[in-house]
Amino acid sequence: MKTAVVDYDAGNLASVMQGLKKAGLDPFVTRDKGEIGSARAVVLPGVGAFAAAMEKLREYDIIGALQESVAEGKPFLGICLGMQLIFEESDEHGRSAGLSLLPGRVTRFPAGLKVPHMGWNTLDVKQSHPLLKGIKPDSYVYFVHSYYVTACSAAHLAATTHYGLEFPAVVCSKNIMGLQFHPEKSSRVGLKILENFGEMVRNGSNTGN
Repeated sequence: MKTAVVDYDAGNLASVMQGLKKAGLDPFVTRDKGEIGSARAVVLPGVGAFAAAMEKLREYDIIGALQESVAEGKPFLGICLGMQLIFEESDEHGRSAGLSLLPGRVTRFPAGLKVPHMGWNTLDVKQSHPLLKGIKPDSYVYFVHSYYVTACSAAHLAATTHYGLEFPAVVCSKNIMGLQFHPEKSSRVGLKILENFGEMVRNGSNTGN
């Protein structure tokens, strides 16, 4: 299944591509809005700064294509910075508007916590979702980030992680899904999550809350 991996100059996409291929998908890297529009699913990965990422999405004129893909019900997966961009705004380097696909905002970890938060932490699953099928309680996944999502609706919260405080690690709402961690760097657990995403793409199911 053709899966658009959005390239907006926000990190190395090779590991994401490899993970999606192992999950049985047919990923391709693009920043073309027509190609994004014709894909069966969309993945928005990324590392770096929120405001700079949104500026690149505007520069490449693909914000509308991303929002239209979601409106059409295509499976949409945001990874790390890509998950944060799903929300309404961030206070990273001043207030910046996001894609506003889900309500919530992004803020920096409080003083006293070492940033970036980098390493393996466990998932506390809050509700069942096809994306997390077969994921055992307290499974470890790999994080690298200095900001986290707050004011997220409980209805969209599929799993959390604790690092000084509890924060969203997996968010899901119908066809919109986000992972704060890097599944492509999270060994068997991460690959299973990507396989679940691939199954959803193949079956044409979004589902969840």
